[in-house]
Amino acid sequence: LPQKWEEQVTHKREQMAPRRSHSSMRSLTLIVAAVALIAPLVAGTNVPKIKKDQPVGFSVHSLRLYAPLSLGAIAAAAFGYDKKSIPMLALTPLLMAVAMLDWKASQYRGLITENEIDIDAYTHSKPSFMDRAKIVALHGLSTGNHKRSLVPLKLAMQSSPFVPGLFASKRLKNGMEPFKLGSADQKPVVIGTIRMGFGHHRIAYSASSWALGEGSQTIFHDLLAIDSPEAALIKEADALYSKGSRLASELGGVVEKIWGSLTKSGDATSLRCTYQLAECLRPLMLDIPKDTPIIATHSLVGLAAVACGFTNVINLVIDNYAQWFVVVPGAVNLVQGPTNYHQLSKMGIPEADIRLAGHWCPKDMVDNIDADCQTRIQRRADKKPLRLLIPVGGAGAQRKFVTKFLLALKPEILAGNVQVMLNAGDHKHMKKAFLETLSSMGISESSLSPTTGMQIVNSIDGVRNFCTRLRGGAEPFKGVTLFAFDDYFPAVATTDLLSRVTDVLCAKPSELAFYPVPKLNIRRVGDHEAYSALRSSEAGDGSLEVREADEAVEWVQMMRERAGILDTMNTCIINNAKQGIYDGCKVAVKLAHQMAGYTSATPASPPTVTAPPPEAAKGDVAAAA
Repeated sequence: LPQKWEEQVTHKREQMAPRRSHSSMRSLTLIVAAVALIAPLVAGTNVPKIKKDQPVGFSVHSLRLYAPLSLGAIAAAAFGYDKKSIPMLALTPLLMAVAMLDWKASQYRGLITENEIDIDAYTHSKPSFMDRAKIVALHGLSTGNHKRSLVPLKLAMQSSPFVPGLFASKRLKNGMEPFKLGSADQKPVVIGTIRMGFGHHRIAYSASSWALGEGSQTIFHDLLAIDSPEAALIKEADALYSKGSRLASELGGVVEKIWGSLTKSGDATSLRCTYQLAECLRPLMLDIPKDTPIIATHSLVGLAAVACGFTNVINLVIDNYAQWFVVVPGAVNLVQGPTNYHQLSKMGIPEADIRLAGHWCPKDMVDNIDADCQTRIQRRADKKPLRLLIPVGGAGAQRKFVTKFLLALKPEILAGNVQVMLNAGDHKHMKKAFLETLSSMGISESSLSPTTGMQIVNSIDGVRNFCTRLRGGAEPFKGVTLFAFDDYFPAVATTDLLSRVTDVLCAKPSELAFYPVPKLNIRRVGDHEAYSALRSSEAGDGSLEVREADEAVEWVQMMRERAGILDTMNTCIINNAKQGIYDGCKVAVKLAHQMAGYTSATPASPPTVTAPPPEAAKGDVAAAA
């Protein structure tokens, strides 16, 4: 019997010899499958703890399948090569791609181990497999080999050369005064911002004006102004954003649609990505006492402050479109309008973390609303030329639209019906484009004619002198005044100064859509800005978004010929001001004082209405006339 068995086994081996390769592949496949089943058990459940040392239990996030997936890809490649199997060869790159994604996703837990804030708990959500891979990949792209640090960067304080009484923070160097806040009697407040475009800086200067008005020691803390590797991380992100904005504005079409969708994709995953970057920025904040009130005009500043353990953080939420990206967990998030307040509340932000404050506007502009609006109404009654202020944004986009707008305005400018104040900011390419366009229209600096001539202003003192003349009742020397600068501050401040002496502000619906000035909201750069134009229209102080240059000219002609359009906007602004709609920064400063214990007074009440009814507006216009 044993001899018979041996003969059968020998015969079987001879039959199986040609199929040995196939058998090896089958065995390897079984091994891979076994490893895939065992790998999660080997990985274990040792996951990091979230804030307050609450352990996180086992979840699918703990699985690490990239090793078995990689083996599976190798097995598929070997089998496909051996058997000339196209399906198996095609399966190889797919398995490798999934392995790469899983490798990235598996690093998510390690990435958030040292986080101070649990974003998952705050947003009531868990990132998906793809989200985890995306967060880790984007964080790697934005930070490279940068390592987190808890070593404070020593700061210095310098008096602002532009704003009396304002201090600006810098990286401490020899000969500089170290950063030192005053006593509680001096009510120190830090206005934290990032110079990304003009918007965040503009809001920061608005908040600073109210803090200075309240007698606070006010420190303007721009993270980009602190020379450091951490600031370099922000600068690289800003460069990418500015380039995307310019490409979307110039190319339009599909590129504009893609960019627009990106600006509206600030979901919980975007907040997670932003927070991970903020964790790397902590050295920029750690030299400031942690009980200091921080008013942040960029969510990155607020997130970095919360990550550092600051206890009195206020985040001024930008725009009017609700998304997680603009929220700072652990801070009081102030919003400008009721719609944004409702939508953010619906997303699940705790009631204690969100309040309606009002629009972010400079103190000087708000204090003079009545006088400036009455002046505009009188100018329309006197049939004066219509003054248009056309500023460009900090990213330097809009060249294509604004040049088209200027060309379409040519008949109105040459006829003396319209005066244009054009702010090119500190963008050399915009100044060049505007000069070329105006030259093609027959308008130049050398012309002595009021309608074909042009004045160029290139200093902040020149801007102030220009505004003083106009507030005194004079008209601009020429039909077109071009403002262009080498420095950043005049580029931002000029629009604020000119807003008081213009009849209409023609700008994309960014932070300027919330200003107490009649507005023609022109083509947006990013879909999120459309909601700011909607807020402006609902408040009665501006138009809906106007996306084509020809339509913008039609609006200009209607505003010039029909006094009721601008009279209604000015009347709405006056009535809105009585309701506190433009007092957002005032509310923020008073809240900061209260949180820091500087005063026991209740913060200013938030706005209660957005615009007067049409009947009231008509009555007020008649009374003003």
